[in-house]
Amino acid sequence: MEESRRPRAVFMAFGTKGDVFPIAAIATAFACDQQWYHVLFITHLAHQSLGMHLEAKNITYVPVSTPPVLAVHQDGNISDSDQVFFSLHKKMIQQEHRKECLSAIERVFGDCPSIEGDFIVINFFSLEGWNLAELFQVQCVIVAPYVVPYSAPSSFECQFKHKLPLLYKYFQEPPANMVCWKDVIHWMWPLFTEDWGSWRSDCLNLSPLPFTDPVTNLPMWHSRLPSPLLLYGFSKEIVEWPDYWPSNAHVCGFWFLPMEWQFSCTKCREILSPNPYTCLVQKDNLCTDHADLQHFLTKSSSSCSPIFVGLSSIGSMGFIKNPHAFLMVLKLVLESTNYSFILFSAGYEPLHAAIQLICGVSSKSTELQKFTCNEDGILLFNDQLYCFSGTIPYSWLFPKCAAIVHHGGSGSTAAALRAGIPQIVCPFLLDQFYWAERLCWIGVAPEPLQKQHLVPERDDAADINQAAAALSRAIKLALCPEIKARASEIAETIASEDGIGEALRILKEKVVPSKLAKVTNHTS
Repeated sequence: MEESRRPRAVFMAFGTKGDVFPIAAIATAFACDQQWYHVLFITHLAHQSLGMHLEAKNITYVPVSTPPVLAVHQDGNISDSDQVFFSLHKKMIQQEHRKECLSAIERVFGDCPSIEGDFIVINFFSLEGWNLAELFQVQCVIVAPYVVPYSAPSSFECQFKHKLPLLYKYFQEPPANMVCWKDVIHWMWPLFTEDWGSWRSDCLNLSPLPFTDPVTNLPMWHSRLPSPLLLYGFSKEIVEWPDYWPSNAHVCGFWFLPMEWQFSCTKCREILSPNPYTCLVQKDNLCTDHADLQHFLTKSSSSCSPIFVGLSSIGSMGFIKNPHAFLMVLKLVLESTNYSFILFSAGYEPLHAAIQLICGVSSKSTELQKFTCNEDGILLFNDQLYCFSGTIPYSWLFPKCAAIVHHGGSGSTAAALRAGIPQIVCPFLLDQFYWAERLCWIGVAPEPLQKQHLVPERDDAADINQAAAALSRAIKLALCPEIKARASEIAETIASEDGIGEALRILKEKVVPSKLAKVTNHTS
């Protein structure tokens, strides 16, 4: 078979690292297992560090120039002119983004017709892929490491039924296992908004609405499609699987990243993960350049290991308006307790700058100099706060921590659950609120923190004192025997799950034609 006729698997994922990297882990597993496929991965140029890992597994990395997130004003104090400018700027980026997505998919499927076995995988932030799959007549699979991060407006069904009665009937009366209203209301509803409709008709020459005839705009009664395959990357032990979900939704287990992807230090990677692309820690010591981090983790008394604090991409989204106030909250907690914190500051330069500023005005004791000998680590506040601007696998770090304070991202949540440690969650947007409530419900976290109790916006003493008191209370609750025991119990329950392996198994069963699977097995 000619190279041009190899089946093609296109993985398209947009958003933050937590939105994109788990999908890349599935793409890597698929490329290793199905070597006859030409596998491509489309994502933001900002995730270019992922490129070398993908290309090492013969996956074509296709970057688009648009940013993963747009920082917005979160306090509401934005002028009308600024709001108009932001809206126009967002619209321009959206147009460019869709143009680049179309160009990327055209380069894959535009030169020759699609063949059996071709498919496109998308996450919830790459719905361009759904429309492009329709354009080039290939199957589309949806994957997500979290529950749907948005829900339809309360009036959506009523308005849909009123404005599109025939299409509503089409979804209400499908044959078994065909696309139906459950699919629409669960995740597909944004595809029926005017925003997508104008792009479909103006740029793709499709009907404005999916599942309608491009000439008559009537429902395609004669051409029913199966319910789209939807894979979720979380555990059934953690997330309930209700009856109203679509019939073709599958819960795989958490999608953990290969160890190889999680290091900012090459030496540490070579020591801890000599076997690339495993999710398990091989050894326990960091390199000599990061001996200070290792020492900080081991010097703490066994009765109170360090508490991890990490907010991932929340800063770049505009939620940490006053990094100095955030650091002062941590300082007050440390002064009133026997805790120690390890803070990850990677990915948000203003926070790192605030850390450096405090370090610059601190007394340069001998011990401080000892602990700030490398560019990744800075020790503050009487040696109780270690600020780390690099990255290290959570699977290595979290078992050495007493608890973690985080924003409720799916990756942090999963890693802490696997490590069996309590969590303190401060959600900011989308699925983070679900995870915060769910972790409290299953007993591994206290009630969620409000954002002003972790990242106050002002350097006001009263605000900082109030936040520090709330954070201290939450940590005390998280470290109670009941929550610690429950966290250990959950870890044992999910320890045997293989989320990536299950996702791969389902793709092979549901998407890869059996004749291609035989060819792949023969060639590999």
